Amino acid sequence: MRYENEDVPMIGFYDYTVLATYAATALGVTGMFQTVEGRHLTAVFCLLAAGLLDCFDGRIARTKKDRSHQQQSFGIQIDSLNDVLCFGALPSVAGYCAWSRWSDAPTPVWYGAALCVFTLAGLIRLAYFNVTEEERQQTEGGGRKYYLGLPITASALAFPLFYLLGLLLPGGPYILAAGMLLLAALYVAPLRIPKPGLAAICLLSAVGALELAGLILAALGRL
Repeated sequence: MRYENEDVPMIGFYDYTVLATYAATALGVTGMFQTVEGRHLTAVFCLLAAGLLDCFDGRIARTKKDRSHQQQSFGIQIDSLNDVLCFGALPSVAGYCAWSRWSDAPTPVWYGAALCVFTLAGLIRLAYFNVTEEERQQTEGGGRKYYLGLPITASALAFPLFYLLGLLLPGGPYILAAGMLLLAALYVAPLRIPKPGLAAICLLSAVGALELAGLILAALGRL
C-alpha cells in the first residue's frame, strides 16, 4: 500500500484544515507548563482557548471538499489525540497542581485517583468515538448531528467552574474531585447530546469568559 505523503520531506498533513487543531495542541502543552509553574489562571485561559478552537476545527476541515480518505482519517485521529491532551491531561494536571491551593499536605491517593479515572474515561470515550466516526463517515458523510456521551471538550467549561466553586466554597478539593468524577461518568454514559450550533457556541464562549473573569476576581480576593 502506498501512502500519499511518502515522497514529501515530512510525514503528516499541514494544510489549513488542521491548523486549528495544531494551535489547540500548543495551547494544551502551554497550559500544562503554566499550571506546573503555579500560574493557574493562565492554564485555565489556555484550556478555554483550546476549547474555543475545538468548536471550529471540524467546521474548518469540512470546507475543503476534496479531502482524501487519508486526510479525513488523519483529521479524526489528530483531533482525538489533541482532545486527550487538552481536555484530558491538562485538566488532570491542573487539578493535581491545584491541591496546593487548599493544603500544604501531600496530595492524597484518593484525589489523584479521581483525576486518573477522569482521564481514563475521556480516553475510552475518544477511542470509541474514533471507531464509530470512521464507520459513520463511510456510510453517511458530513458532520454528525449528536454526540453519544458527553464530549470530552466539556471539560473546557466544566473544569474552570469546579475550580472556581472549589475556591469559593468550603471543601474545595472534594468539589473538584466530585466534579471530575461526574464528568467521567457522563463521558461513558450512552446519552445522546445534540451537537451545538453557532448560537450555542457563542453562548458557551460567553460562559467561559464569565468563568475566567470569576477566577480572576477570586484570585484578587474580590469574590
